[in-house]
Amino acid sequence: MRLGGLYSKIVAFRFIHVWIMDFTSKPKEKAELNKLQKRLRRQTGQAIADFNMIEEGDKVMVCLSGGKDSYTMLEILRNLQASAPINFELVAVNLDQKQPGFPEHILPAYLEEQGVDFHILERDTYSIVKEIVPEGKTTCGLCSRLRRGSLYGFAEEIGATKIALGHHRDDILETLFLNMFFGGKLKSMPPKLLSDDGKHVVIRPLAYCKEKDIEAFATAKSYPIIPCNLCGSQQNLQRQVVKDMLQQWDKEYPGRTDIMFTAMQNVVPSHLADTELFDFKELKQSEDAFNKLNIISI
Repeated sequence: MRLGGLYSKIVAFRFIHVWIMDFTSKPKEKAELNKLQKRLRRQTGQAIADFNMIEEGDKVMVCLSGGKDSYTMLEILRNLQASAPINFELVAVNLDQKQPGFPEHILPAYLEEQGVDFHILERDTYSIVKEIVPEGKTTCGLCSRLRRGSLYGFAEEIGATKIALGHHRDDILETLFLNMFFGGKLKSMPPKLLSDDGKHVVIRPLAYCKEKDIEAFATAKSYPIIPCNLCGSQQNLQRQVVKDMLQQWDKEYPGRTDIMFTAMQNVVPSHLADTELFDFKELKQSEDAFNKLNIISI
């Protein structure tokens, strides 16, 4: 009996200890979440202001994939909408690409619970990609083009004036290096883009936000994440290689990716080598400087 009583006391003590620790840790966790949300909100608001992403009366189509980035983008935009000095509309749109096993009930249930206006756009791009792309080859390029075409067309149908995508700062940096390494171009994903036909304005409100902050926020919010199963894991994708490289750089030299992103906002065309961007042929010594040089040499 004594042993049993002692065991009961130990169990009770452990239960009370865990309960107290859980209770006392919640305020700290809540404070950290609030701090993280404020940072994401501030950075998103700054990006929107810097690039004039959203204007009075806009109808913003928020492309929701079911991943951490798009969930975070939707929540932060809704948060900003509530206190913004302008009026704009948000409508969430998910493209159901008909991947086998896609949990089509998750997003509608989440959006209905949140009270968000939404549309589920059904397009069987999966079959097209599988039919065209050879086995073992990456599917992202074709999948992206088909997805973009479907979303652009639907934006026109519902009268959306802006199309919001969930790309963040890390995506933009990765694309910069991918284009340099494999495309021979110095370009990336701009925070604001006009489509080739001039009909659609694409915005990336999370352009200033770090992926690690978004991931932490999504984890804390327990979003019902839907993985992309169309292309499998594709571990050898060049984007993953570049992502690993940037993460390793930032680990060895903290702040390096911050500096690189800042560099993208401080471009000096005269110190590059694009003859269409800067008129090098007409770059000559000024007449005054030439005359002064002659006087000094006499």
